[in-house]
Amino acid sequence: MFLAANPGLVIILGIIILIIVIIFASSFKIVPQANAYVVERLGAYHTTWGTGIHFLTPIFYRISKKVSLKEQVMDFDPQPVITKDNVTMQIDTVVFFTITDPKAYTYGVDNPIYAIEKLTATTLRNIIGEIELDATLTSRDLINARMRETLDIATDPWGIKVNRVELKNILPPKDIRDAMEKQMRAERERREAILRAEGEKRSSILQAEGIKQSSILQAEAKRQALIEEAEGIKAAAILKAQGEAQAILELQEAKAKGIELIKKAGADNAVLTIKSLEALAEVSKGQATKIIVPSNLQGIAGLATSLAEIVKEK
Repeated sequence: MFLAANPGLVIILGIIILIIVIIFASSFKIVPQANAYVVERLGAYHTTWGTGIHFLTPIFYRISKKVSLKEQVMDFDPQPVITKDNVTMQIDTVVFFTITDPKAYTYGVDNPIYAIEKLTATTLRNIIGEIELDATLTSRDLINARMRETLDIATDPWGIKVNRVELKNILPPKDIRDAMEKQMRAERERREAILRAEGEKRSSILQAEGIKQSSILQAEAKRQALIEEAEGIKAAAILKAQGEAQAILELQEAKAKGIELIKKAGADNAVLTIKSLEALAEVSKGQATKIIVPSNLQGIAGLATSLAEIVKEK
């Protein structure tokens, strides 16, 4: 009856109840994966919530900071540094880090990202100041390792783990860059000249080897031709000698057969004497200056006269 008589009070009570429901519902908090919430009670650290659903008592408790536990990347602007040999250059760095302790990250340092940036700049100046320009350009891995180690030790009280530090760009002064470019161009030209000389040397060696091989092959061919020619001459000489030997053999066989026929025909000493005269006539046709006359020349002459007479009578 009282509420019905006071509609305004009903509206106020409804609003209060709605506010209470909203506050109660909003007191449930869900922490996403790879995140952490730092909770304070009456302004003091109370606990750190991990992944899941949590209930936050209003008024007395509040979430102080939401922290991402993922690996984070900070790309800092180029910083002027001076090398050991007094060369000023610009170097920009990239820092990869992970928050390992949300409480220390929240209460350890004010503005941790700004602190990391300044710490990176000072560490880089200290390291570069100990080495010369050439070493700076060729020792990035060493510089990265030293910076990571130094930063990791310095940021450990802040709940930060420095995973990697990379030198993104190293920009020497323009005159240094021009000199380096000229040096690199000269080095490339030197290497090109060396490669060209090596190529020409190799070509000359191959050409000489080709000429040598060709000469060897030509000499071998000539030697083989001479061998074949000698073999031919030898074979021809053998054949000629064999032919002459065969002819002599056949001649001697013919003479032997003639003598045998003469014997079979009953030839006497007169026939033999005539054959001797014929042989003597053949000898007289030669180039000899002396002729040996047989001792029985008279008997042979008489025999010749007798034969001439017998021929006339016939």
